[in-house]
Amino acid sequence: MSEDLRQAIGAITEPQLVRSLAELGFLGTVEDCDGLHVELVLPVVEWPNRAWLEDEIADVAPGATVRVRAMTDDERLELRNFLRGNMTADSGPGHHHDTATPKFLDKLAKTRVLGISSGKGGVGKSSVTVNLAIALAQAGHQVGILDADVYGFSLPKMLGADHDPIVLGDTVIPTLAHGVRCVSMGYFVPDEQPVIWRGPMLHKAIEQLVTEAWWDEPDFLLIDMPPGTGDVALTLSEILPRVEMYVVTTPQPAAQRVAQRSAYAARALKLSVRGVIENMSWFVGDDGQRYEIFGAGGGAKLASDLGIPLLGQIPLDPRLRSGGDLGDPVVVYEPESDVALAFTELAATIVRQGPARVYRQELKLV
Repeated sequence: MSEDLRQAIGAITEPQLVRSLAELGFLGTVEDCDGLHVELVLPVVEWPNRAWLEDEIADVAPGATVRVRAMTDDERLELRNFLRGNMTADSGPGHHHDTATPKFLDKLAKTRVLGISSGKGGVGKSSVTVNLAIALAQAGHQVGILDADVYGFSLPKMLGADHDPIVLGDTVIPTLAHGVRCVSMGYFVPDEQPVIWRGPMLHKAIEQLVTEAWWDEPDFLLIDMPPGTGDVALTLSEILPRVEMYVVTTPQPAAQRVAQRSAYAARALKLSVRGVIENMSWFVGDDGQRYEIFGAGGGAKLASDLGIPLLGQIPLDPRLRSGGDLGDPVVVYEPESDVALAFTELAATIVRQGPARVYRQELKLV
């Protein structure tokens, strides 16, 4: 067997972890005896991308037989240590991977953390989060979503991921769907089970979801915030001080007034409020006319009152609602619809906007 062939197979990038098979320890023996046999070593046999990896190996080594086995405990520990080492920023000599800060939390990291918030429920905040995240991924960015709405989690169903996160000791590997990584409390408790926690438990859970998941160093990490101005906002302001807040409202003046409180709370916590997203702006009937079912002007007024831009207006479209119920995001399954194009433009606007604060490496004090 040519060593070049082994190197070619080992260079295949695993999409969930964005590292090569060789780096991850996913490539076992490669033998050319009575035919070519390739051993694929996975953390669990039912690894989410197993079939895809087998197809990639077949492309690199036509005719090869791929044998899959699960990692041993020692191999899983090695993988966990490798991931933890890649997750954390190098704090200098003597730093420890278990306690060091995740790379994307470092103020010099490329990651923009976007907090998608609202003053109250029912304005479509989670639908906006999911479709905006996918639109950013479709534009070529690495994207993650943290479902911080611990009491009212809905993202797992909306995103349509077909597997749960995989846990390697103290490290959580998020789901991957439509190019977006996702972690949610909804993956760890039954759908019908309520989460009844006091503030300290909530704080710890959010902290673990942020710091112990394999986010790598994405371009964007979107946080689906719970409605209102409670404990989660306080926790995230401590853990993610660079978070940029985006306020979702409907055109209804009453909704605008409630959403304003969310923005004021963010500013009180020294968080940057970057813009307003108006959802359910209008409905286009079969006659081609726009009908402003929830009124008009709420988003523009909120943006004006806060001195920030109105970044986008999302039409009211039944396909957005049904896509969330079925796990078929509208930007994936109806990409040419007006509502999908609105999310595409919203994503482009946020990219053009740039980060709230720019830190330069050359200005770092040592």
